[in-house]
Amino acid sequence: MEQRVVRISLEAGAYIVLLGLIAWATGHPFIFPSLGPTAVALTLHPKENTARTVLGGHLWGVVCGLLAYHALASGLTITTIHASLSASSLWLAASGALSVMLTTVGMLMTRTVHSPACATTLIISLGLLPSFPEGGIIMMAVIILYGAHSALRWTGRAQGGSGVA
Repeated sequence: MEQRVVRISLEAGAYIVLLGLIAWATGHPFIFPSLGPTAVALTLHPKENTARTVLGGHLWGVVCGLLAYHALASGLTITTIHASLSASSLWLAASGALSVMLTTVGMLMTRTVHSPACATTLIISLGLLPSFPEGGIIMMAVIILYGAHSALRWTGRAQGGSGVA
């Protein structure tokens, strides 16, 4: 395998291992699906994925996901079996669609576009991590992920390397 492929894969995986260990130690959901794409984006394209876009995008995802979920689908979850054409399924679908639309508007208007944040907003708006404390944990996890990425880049530069992919 090409050295770059190995380095990128190990780096992205290491970020998720770190968050997985924090989740394991605390019993809180510091690892969730949208962190995988964020880890890969940071590793592949560090210059395009700045603190502003990554943190701002996920913040929009959290806020809009919470807003949509609590306005339209509070108490529901996508993992529950719902009857075909049920009102609960419709409310969950509406919550998911609204959260993605609001997140997209927020990111575009503030120039904080980070596509994985649309997965974050769905995780919340579909009832997987829908509480306000869980929204805070999501943001802490994103901050830790970005902090680990920044520390690795800074260490690489300090050692005379480019610190980038």
